[in-house]
Amino acid sequence: MYGLWKPRVLGAWRMPATGPVILAVNHSHNIDGPMVMGVAPRPTHFLIKKEAFVGPLDPFLRGIGQLKVDRETTDRTAITQALGVLEGGGVLGIFPEGTRGEGDFASLRAGLAYFAVRSGAPIVPVAVLGSSRRSSRLVKGLPPLRTRIDVVFGDPFEAGDGSGRRTRKALDEATERIRKQLTAHLENARRLTGRTGDT
Repeated sequence: MYGLWKPRVLGAWRMPATGPVILAVNHSHNIDGPMVMGVAPRPTHFLIKKEAFVGPLDPFLRGIGQLKVDRETTDRTAITQALGVLEGGGVLGIFPEGTRGEGDFASLRAGLAYFAVRSGAPIVPVAVLGSSRRSSRLVKGLPPLRTRIDVVFGDPFEAGDGSGRRTRKALDEATERIRKQLTAHLENARRLTGRTGDT
């Protein structure tokens, strides 16, 4: 990542040095996941759509510990693997919006709340800014080489209410708490980096 672009990493010290952690990353560009993997202070296992596991990328992604998920169904294998990462004290990376979009955390799926409440792992919000401003003339799917991309880590927070409940109501409430925290972090990250209105 550092060889191709110019990442500026802010707040990485906020990420707990040990124990299970969930990184909740905004997603507006293909490069967001690899960028976070490349600059995070700990190895990160992302839940990645199964469509990305094609050709030579399949053994590569598996080899670096990434988890294949089928977004069209309740993928019990992916859920078990993700919980295993957290039970083993590892770092799980999630795009809580479920798919690439505006990257503004406006619409969250319930998966992030489920993993956070079920495991008790703290969530660290991560904002990737500058990855989608413009495309490279050489490779349309990537930002131009040597572009500055900001990766801003936020303060860890708990998603649950402390009761340990995993009912639909509890998960809905946790999702709303998460949405507020992630939206606030994104606004702070934009101010901090001078990228107001940017993703």
